[in-house]
Amino acid sequence: MLKELGINKGVNLGGWLSQCDYSEERLNTFITEADFREIAALGFDHVRIPVDYNVIQNEDGSMKEEGLRRIDNAFALCRQYGLKAVLDLHKTPGFSFDAGEHEDGFFTNESYQARFYAIWEAFAARYGDRPDQIVFELLNEVTEAEYLPAWKRISRECVRRIRDHAPDTAVLLGSYRWNSARTLPELDAPYDAHVLYNFHFYEPMIFTHQGAYWNPDYRDVRSTYDACGASPAWFEDFLAPAVEKAEKEGTELYCGEFGVIDVVPPEEALKWFRDLHEVFARHGIAHSLWSWKQMDFGLIDPRMDGVRSELLALL
Repeated sequence: MLKELGINKGVNLGGWLSQCDYSEERLNTFITEADFREIAALGFDHVRIPVDYNVIQNEDGSMKEEGLRRIDNAFALCRQYGLKAVLDLHKTPGFSFDAGEHEDGFFTNESYQARFYAIWEAFAARYGDRPDQIVFELLNEVTEAEYLPAWKRISRECVRRIRDHAPDTAVLLGSYRWNSARTLPELDAPYDAHVLYNFHFYEPMIFTHQGAYWNPDYRDVRSTYDACGASPAWFEDFLAPAVEKAEKEGTELYCGEFGVIDVVPPEEALKWFRDLHEVFARHGIAHSLWSWKQMDFGLIDPRMDGVRSELLALL
């Protein structure tokens, strides 16, 4: 389905409508038309657009028209430059993948869940007539295993509501442990033929997240690619259960995020990208790089100047 839509290789617009200070300056200037133009010129076919709920929803559950217009404008620029889009709800009332956001209670609180459904009903009503351009991603990175039973119920009900307005729009669904490919087999069969499985990939974390200031487990770690134990065979083995699950259920896989932190020398990072992409290509897994600029993983940051052309040729 994704290939039919022309979705194969994309890049995340992280830090724009999500994971930011939400100032007018940030929202208005971090990503502009020039970014969409350059993304298309570099050969990407889609963008993943992370959006935090507070950009598009008030605390009483009503929608913010100004925030929705920002998404409208993003989709208009996608169409102008021949790009498809994945609309990702990165944070929802009562839940964030980042504990530092202090969002809590979503999986047990019906009022938070109602606001989640309201967001997706609004998205579906507004964008559901464009299944050839826009894909929906229900929620970024469910974290704990204990949330999975509730997440299965919530996600199924959400898709049911989406289908009232968007019967043919592709919907991406991920599992817990931050969208791990290893936990993906624990998901139920897709709600319908337009629901696809989604995972994020940063394994081995000891390599991709070494020196991460926000994570005490990796903050003081340093590792070379050769020392981290990865290889095409290692990636193949790691992803095998997810590939088998998708095949069993007759659906597809999409990797919504993957990347290497800017602490890693670009030449070392390139080895990781090369081996992982070999496996993506073997299984026809569409993917979106994290991230376009800054956010500790930026593709167009100056540090990548020496390897960017080679990386783009890989992707």
